[in-house]
Amino acid sequence: MQHAEAGKPLIKFTHCKKCIYSFSVPRCCPLCQQDMGSRKLEEAPVSISHPFTNGHQEKCSFLLRPTQGTFLREYDGRSDLHVGITNTNGVVYNYTAHGVQRDETGWEQSVSIPLLQPGMFGLMDQWDKYLEDFSTTGAWLPHRYEEDHHNCYSYTLTFINCILTTEGREQLDKAEFTEKYVVPRTRKVSKYITLYRAIEVRGFYVVDHPDQETSSPPGSALC
Repeated sequence: MQHAEAGKPLIKFTHCKKCIYSFSVPRCCPLCQQDMGSRKLEEAPVSISHPFTNGHQEKCSFLLRPTQGTFLREYDGRSDLHVGITNTNGVVYNYTAHGVQRDETGWEQSVSIPLLQPGMFGLMDQWDKYLEDFSTTGAWLPHRYEEDHHNCYSYTLTFINCILTTEGREQLDKAEFTEKYVVPRTRKVSKYITLYRAIEVRGFYVVDHPDQETSSPPGSALC
């Protein structure tokens, strides 16, 4: 089912030895105006998956979204991002100047990074308790919030490192976590947004060769 928050579905088809992206398959090729009725199998249209997820349907995951607005509408690649962590019911725990928030809405268009490998039921059973206990410590009181040094990212990464320590795993610093897990996702998001907005303006977008990067493969879990 296509969520409204994810925007219109994207379609890719081949014609005139080009890959053409649009929101639907036109009756005529936008390049040569030839009828699109009969196509070879390799020219059949395919659906392009979007890189967004409804964060409230994700368990035990790291989420990111624009601080203001949504990825498809307001995000420009330089906008501030807000991050949080979901419990097993899709409630998003996130740290702001008002302390730890527990959001049941507002993260419907997010980028998600799973934090648990499949089958880690023991840790999943304890996840909500770990997250709640961690969030009620004095470190995350409202007056301790600092926009640049003690913020939503500090909160999520500190929790992730607590989990890694519990599992006997090596901790990650901010640069390592960002480069390995966050940057690959935001790159895919930026490519998708560029494509989506170009189609909104022109009705289609043309490339010389298939862009394999547009579809986002399943991400690996952290823990």
